[in-house]
Amino acid sequence: MEAFGDARKSASDMSESDVRWFLDLVDRLGIGVWLDGGWGVDALLGVQTRRHGDLDIVVEQKDVAALRDALAAEGFVDVPADDRTDWNFVVADPEGCRIDVHVVVIDEEGNGIYGPAENGIFYPASALAGSGSVGGRPVRCLTSDYQVRSHTGYELDEDDLRDVMALHERFGVPLTEEHRRASGKG
Repeated sequence: MEAFGDARKSASDMSESDVRWFLDLVDRLGIGVWLDGGWGVDALLGVQTRRHGDLDIVVEQKDVAALRDALAAEGFVDVPADDRTDWNFVVADPEGCRIDVHVVVIDEEGNGIYGPAENGIFYPASALAGSGSVGGRPVRCLTSDYQVRSHTGYELDEDDLRDVMALHERFGVPLTEEHRRASGKG
């Protein structure tokens, strides 16, 4: 098995090889994850379109302890952050490879409840129905529609805008007024 990070170009990148290693790890553990963020977009597109500083994942709460134990055995530790919670935390290995973990509890309707239920924050069941590929390997990911809708309410950087436009062009996901303005198309 390839060691985590062997194919990385810099310590701050999360390469395709790193993602495949992680997916092999969760497969061995019997844990299902959904890719989110930049790698989730690239999985939907079926090709890596840019460099990624981390891997965003969504995982069920019931699997967090096993995932943490397996990652700790590979040298991953918690990254201190003021906004760290039990349902959102970042782990990194000594080379700086980062995994941003979003923890959900799947309710009876298939929604991924994110954090305390009384907060009312969740991934709709429809958002968890995405599929794509990383290096030809099938993966679960958040849908293109959800990815575009979640890129709102903050100032989009160049990567965010490129991701939104790529999903719009490939899948016809409608742009919001915010996206049109940011892209100069509104």
